Amino acid sequence: MFNYKKSRKVLVLTAAVSLLCSQSVFAETLELDLDDAVQRALTTNPAIKIAVSEKKGSRAELNAARAGRGITISVDHQSGRGGYADDQYSRALTSISGTTPVYTDKNDGKGIGNSHSNAITASIPIYTGGQLSGTIDQAKANYKSYALGETKAYIEMKKTATDGYFSLLQAGNMENLYQDSVNQLEEHLKNVQAQYDVGVVAKVDVLRSEVSLANAQQQLIQATNNYDVAEASLNKIIGTSLDTTLKLKDSLQYTPYENDMQYCLDYASMNRAELEQSRLAIDAAKGAVKVAKSGFLPKVNASASEAWGGRGSNWPGDDKENWTVGISASMNIFDSGVTLSKVHAAEEKLLQAEETYRDTVNSVELEVRSNYLGLREAEKRISTTQVAVAKAEEDFHIAQVRYMAGVGTNLDVIDAQVALTEAKTNFVNALYDYNTSKIALETSMGVPVAVTAAANTTNLPTMSTETAAE
Repeated sequence: MFNYKKSRKVLVLTAAVSLLCSQSVFAETLELDLDDAVQRALTTNPAIKIAVSEKKGSRAELNAARAGRGITISVDHQSGRGGYADDQYSRALTSISGTTPVYTDKNDGKGIGNSHSNAITASIPIYTGGQLSGTIDQAKANYKSYALGETKAYIEMKKTATDGYFSLLQAGNMENLYQDSVNQLEEHLKNVQAQYDVGVVAKVDVLRSEVSLANAQQQLIQATNNYDVAEASLNKIIGTSLDTTLKLKDSLQYTPYENDMQYCLDYASMNRAELEQSRLAIDAAKGAVKVAKSGFLPKVNASASEAWGGRGSNWPGDDKENWTVGISASMNIFDSGVTLSKVHAAEEKLLQAEETYRDTVNSVELEVRSNYLGLREAEKRISTTQVAVAKAEEDFHIAQVRYMAGVGTNLDVIDAQVALTEAKTNFVNALYDYNTSKIALETSMGVPVAVTAAANTTNLPTMSTETAAE
C-alpha cells in the first residue's frame, strides 16, 4: 500500500511538471488580418482607455463649471454650551441696589446654558465680473480638446497597430528571404563539394562556399530573432498574450495612392486634431484672461435664509424662527497689484497659445509633406528594385550554369547570390516603406478611423460633432 501511494504521488507530480513545461507548446495560435489587428488594438490598448477617461473627466469639469451659475443651498446646525466665568448678574445688581441676590443654583448668575440653532441658506450669483463665464469657457475648450484627444488616440492607435502588423510581415519576409539564401548556398556547396571530390575545383572554392553559407546562416538567425520580437510586439499592441503565435492573412502589397500633395495638405488643415486643439487652447487662454480681469470688477450675490433657535432653546433648536432676504456686493479696491499681475500672466499665456498654434500649423504641414514625399520615394523604389530582382535572378542562374560548365568561377556564383539577396532585400524594404509611409501620411492628415460596432465600446467622437456641440 505504501509503494502504491508513493507511486501515485510521483505520477501526479510528474504530470504537473509536464503540464507546466508544455504550456509553451500549447500556446495559442491566432489568425488575423490588418483590420482585425486594428480593431483589437482599439478595444484593448490602455492608451485608448486613458483617452476616454480623460474626456469623461473633462466633461465632469465642464458640468461643474456650469453648475456654478445655479443656486447653492446649505444647511447649518450648531449646538453649544457656555456662560460667564464669574457672576456677572449679581455684580450688576449689587452695584445698583447695594444688596447681593441669593441663588438656589450657583451657576444662575453666570448665565450658563445650552444653545441650539439651525439655518437654511440659498444663494445665487447675480454678477461675477466674468469669473464664471471665463471658467466655463476654459472648461468647454478643455472638454472639446480632450474629445479631440480621444479621436487622435484612435487614429494614432491605428497607426501603431498597422506599423506593428507591417513590421511582422516585413520580419517574416526577411526570414524567408534569408532562408532562401541559405538553401541556395547549401545547394551550391553540395555542387562545389562534388566537383572538389572528383578533382575539378580547388579546396579554396569549398572553403569560400562554406564561409558564405555560414554568413547566410548568421543572417537567418538574426532574421528569426527579429520575427520573434516583432510578433511579441504586435501581441502587446493588440492585447493578446505575448507568446501567442500569429498567422497573418495579408502580405506586403503595392496599392497606388491617387491623391496629390495639395489634397493631403488641404485635408490635414480641415481634419488634423492637433490644429483644432491648438485653436481650443487659445479659447481656454482667453477664458483665463477673463477670469483674471474679473478681479477688478464687483461681485453681486442674492441670498435668502431661514433660521431657528438661539440661546436657551431646547434641542434641536426649532423655536424663535426668523428669516432674511438680501443682496450682497463686494469689490476689490486695492490688493497691492495681485490682480494686475494675474492679468498680465494670463495675457502672456494667451500669447503663448497663439504662437503655439502658428507653430502647430507649420509642423503639421511639414509632417504631411515629409510623409507624402517618403511615400512617393518608396513608390519609385518598388518599380526599380522589382526590375533589379528579375535581373539578379537571371544573373545568379547564369553564374550557376557557367560554373557547372567550368567556364565560370565560384566567386561569380557567390557574388551573384549576394547581389540577388540584396536586390530582394531592397524590394521588400521598398514595399515596407511604402505601406508604412501611407499609414503615416493618413495619420498626419487626420484620416478618421472606422470602428466596428463590436469594437466600439465608447462613443467615438468626430471633430465636426465635438466642435459644433455646446
